[in-house]
Amino acid sequence: MAGRETLNKTRTSRTFFGKRLAYPLIGLIAVLALTQVPRLLQLAPQPTPIGGPFTLTDQAGRTVGDTDFRGKLMLVYFGYSYCPDVCPTTLNQMMRAYAALAPDQQAAIAPIFVTVDPDRDSVSQMNQYVTSFSPALIGLTGTSDQVAAIERGYHVYARKSGGGDTYTMDHSSILYLMGKDGRFLRHFNGDAKDQEIADGLRQALHGG
Repeated sequence: MAGRETLNKTRTSRTFFGKRLAYPLIGLIAVLALTQVPRLLQLAPQPTPIGGPFTLTDQAGRTVGDTDFRGKLMLVYFGYSYCPDVCPTTLNQMMRAYAALAPDQQAAIAPIFVTVDPDRDSVSQMNQYVTSFSPALIGLTGTSDQVAAIERGYHVYARKSGGGDTYTMDHSSILYLMGKDGRFLRHFNGDAKDQEIADGLRQALHGG
């Protein structure tokens, strides 16, 4: 009987001392979590932002940059004028969405087409191409380095396929919606219909 009482006292003593050791340890872990986790999150790799500065030439031959569109939403699509089907289909949907907006809404949006084929898409070629969709569509071209820079900023994939004068360009097909401050808001898939795009534009204009 005495041995059992001694064993129980030993277990109680161990439990007591175990709790005394555990509580400070739990507190230390909590302190470390509060102080070190935010630092680790800061040190962790962050997603690369979409967009950024660019300098290109519009279809009228004017040098333009990203800051020229501040105060407006930018709806940006990358493609090329010799594209057989995807680009014209997407641009048609894009400009139909733009046309469905009220005049004051249109005034707050810059629809932009950026070439991924600067070797063939000269200023005059871009002017002829974009005006076939809408006089409101802005066409941007530039040197190979300038175009490569904006492609990197917008995470655009583009690669020449084939040779000679009849080569094509493999490229991603995404509509980028940039805020009035130039920051990325959202995207539309290249096969998005005009109604979806128009609804998304209205929502962005209303701050949604």
